[in-house]
Amino acid sequence: MELTDPIKSKQVQSKQVQSKQVQSKQVQSKQIKSRQITNQIVQVPGSKSISHRMLICAALSKGSSKIRNLLESQDLSLTATALCAMGAGIKELEPGLVAVQGFNGRPTPHEAPIFLGNSGTSMRLLAGIAALGQTRYTLTGDKRMCERPMIELLDALNALEVEAKSIHPGGTPPVAIQGLGRRGGITTIDCSKSSQYLSSLLMMGALMEKGLTIFLPGLPVSVPYIDLTIDVMNQFNVKVNRISDLEYQVPGNQVYVPGEYVVEPDLSNAGYFWAAGAVTGKEIGVDNIQENSLQGDLKQIHILEHMGCSLNIEKNSVAVKGGSLKGIDVDMSDTPDAVPAIAVVAAFAKGTTRISNIGHLRVKECDRIAVVASQLIKMGIGVTQGDDWLEITGGTPKGAFIETFNDHRIAMAFSVAGLVVEGMEIENPACVEKSFPGFWNIFETL
Repeated sequence: MELTDPIKSKQVQSKQVQSKQVQSKQVQSKQIKSRQITNQIVQVPGSKSISHRMLICAALSKGSSKIRNLLESQDLSLTATALCAMGAGIKELEPGLVAVQGFNGRPTPHEAPIFLGNSGTSMRLLAGIAALGQTRYTLTGDKRMCERPMIELLDALNALEVEAKSIHPGGTPPVAIQGLGRRGGITTIDCSKSSQYLSSLLMMGALMEKGLTIFLPGLPVSVPYIDLTIDVMNQFNVKVNRISDLEYQVPGNQVYVPGEYVVEPDLSNAGYFWAAGAVTGKEIGVDNIQENSLQGDLKQIHILEHMGCSLNIEKNSVAVKGGSLKGIDVDMSDTPDAVPAIAVVAAFAKGTTRISNIGHLRVKECDRIAVVASQLIKMGIGVTQGDDWLEITGGTPKGAFIETFNDHRIAMAFSVAGLVVEGMEIENPACVEKSFPGFWNIFETL
């Protein structure tokens, strides 16, 4: 975790420059060596989704918190830098243990634009936090980030007497946000593209005078991530009332209570190793996982089980062993991050796999539907796609040069195929640093 003293604005600006430099590194590629692997258990770092939310809640608190197993990645570094620019103090006490000094729900002024790379999670969650301030914040990012949608969240904030606007036409970043009184009230938000819009409002709403009542015109995508947000808020003694699937209420004038917290392993990242078990026929487990985890990506194991894998669930680990793989029909609206890995497994399955209700993947780090399709076709696999679905007809995948489009999940998912297919080469392997800097080290131990 790159950490910043909020008092030293030069360090904040330096971190933003460093983040831009990371993204402009010369592109290289990585050859994946096919090999026989053995049954084993691996460890993956803390959850990216929980880490973002826990870091933000700690920064909103009145006092100092300690967080263990916080994910170290580019995206979390960007969130940490932004929170420090808003007045938080973040400091590594020892490896794996971070202290966060909160700004008690009142962000301090910061005139310079805050750079958030291509971290959609940082952009959306922090937009609500910026609305708590009394001065303008400008949130920006890289080229792809400035193409990703924000208009639904901006409209919801404006309905709450927050001045929130896109600097360019189209409702995409850069965005300028200024709170005008923290009164709160009632708003409506369309979460058909991202559940993070709702999470942003929930975390903000607890600090508004009247709290928030939030209506949704239709069901949100990625509901488990909303559950994660509510769970983390509850850990900080902040309450949310889910009236129905389409209405949420957050009482106002609450206080985020500091404490000591632990981030559980990231089940999105665990999925690549479960996928490795699926395609190799070996039993690959991930350590320190609870069967009752709220992370939606735990559903991956049941998708793989439906495809013909067997599961071994122990007290503190979950393992997947490949079997005779078959195609299935599966709705993955709640597990979007797992789609690339499941699609790669489908390439090895007998029959056709249809993955549906995933239209929101077209506005991720890349258009993940189109990219997954194009790269599987390179491997000799039949793929068709629609606005919100993919169909993969399994066969005999062949080696290919995989373009990642600077998307960490594309790189990690297609690396799995290289365990059993000769000639797989991953472009820009460093893009995994966005969410899982240690991925290649663990992958090479398989």
